[in-house]
Amino acid sequence: MVGRTPKPVHIHNLPPVDALVPYPKELRPPIHLDLAELEALRLVELEKLSYDEAGIVMGVSRNTIWRMVESGKEKIISAFFEGRKIEIHKP
Repeated sequence: MVGRTPKPVHIHNLPPVDALVPYPKELRPPIHLDLAELEALRLVELEKLSYDEAGIVMGVSRNTIWRMVESGKEKIISAFFEGRKIEIHKP
């Protein structure tokens, strides 16, 4: 195994859905959004926490929050412009 074992993150709000499906349906493969990315987006974009504050809530560094937010934004925007299903990966 290469690299460090991922540090566990604290998720406080589980979304009530497992996926968002575009209309009309697209046959391309779905985009997989990690639950940690969604939680980071929720804290930073909806709760308006700073990256430092969100990192404390989730138990990770500010840089990790930044990477998760950027990755999540890219995936969501791609899904909208490509009309692809978004699947949320829950543990």
